[in-house]
Amino acid sequence: MIQHSPPVLAAPPLLQVDDLAVHFETDAGPAPAVDGVSFSLAAGEIYCLVGESGSGKSVTAHSIQRLVPDPPGRIVRGSVTLEGIDILALPEKKLRRIRGNRIGMVFQEPMTSLNPVFRVGEQIAEVLRLHRGLSDTEALTKTAALFNDVGIPRPEARIRDFPHQMSGGMRQRAMIAMAIACEPSLIIADEPTTALDVTIQKQVLALLHGLVRAKGLGLLLITHDLGVVRESADRVGVMYCGRIVEEAPAKELFSKPGHPYTVGLMQSRPSLDPTGRAKRLPTIPGVVPNPLERPSGCAFRDRCPKAFASCDQEPPLLRLGEGHGCRCWLHA
Repeated sequence: MIQHSPPVLAAPPLLQVDDLAVHFETDAGPAPAVDGVSFSLAAGEIYCLVGESGSGKSVTAHSIQRLVPDPPGRIVRGSVTLEGIDILALPEKKLRRIRGNRIGMVFQEPMTSLNPVFRVGEQIAEVLRLHRGLSDTEALTKTAALFNDVGIPRPEARIRDFPHQMSGGMRQRAMIAMAIACEPSLIIADEPTTALDVTIQKQVLALLHGLVRAKGLGLLLITHDLGVVRESADRVGVMYCGRIVEEAPAKELFSKPGHPYTVGLMQSRPSLDPTGRAKRLPTIPGVVPNPLERPSGCAFRDRCPKAFASCDQEPPLLRLGEGHGCRCWLHA
């Protein structure tokens, strides 16, 4: 008798975001900052959300933990599921047990995220006392070990520093230490390399990449820097005007970009001219439209060099390849 192995079932995603929409109340009416965003993230994967400022990347990241202040912000529809738990349905008390515990957050600017009047080590130790029930001594010992893990020299001494006594790179490493303190399953990093020099930027990215691979975390990385995306991402979602207009594995996105907006972002990257001559970089004309004045149909059509009559209608998500989707009538 032939023995057949049972089918191997794909593991459910660590994070699943479906049709997420977030509006902000204004005097002129509700402004849709995020409008129907859907994506998934697996354990051990790095997913990048990329786009210009104002595309809705940070609002998406903050909405996953319900950190958008209400009012004026409001999640009007959609679902966010982490390890099978519906985040949007949780009462606030249970949600606090997940923030900083199952989800670690690395904010955009560590100088404003760390409290300037408390020692950095004490701020991280507080997370361990709250979520892990450690004593003061145990929490500080663990904090020193975390500092060592993220490459901060002389950790026993540096845990007594105030934020202003640390460089930008060290503060960002301290934020990463705080994010991983409780061994979360998901880390959200919102522009973690902003305002850092190139050398420190590379070190911070290498640190995050190493944590994901070594500990099997999921990393949602928010950035507008395509160099960071190319170096770090497994999969990429390109956001524009509150929507993901293209999603693909990173290698395929850079080799075969499908949306004119993605192409424009890539063309605006600085590159070395083999002749050594300076050349003007292409730019995308105009700016991301005001959410209250979003054009009908494709939101990018007023800035798109390839716009045509069909762009007056909202494009569906069209499949360009395995795991590669694009919202553009050019591929219909």
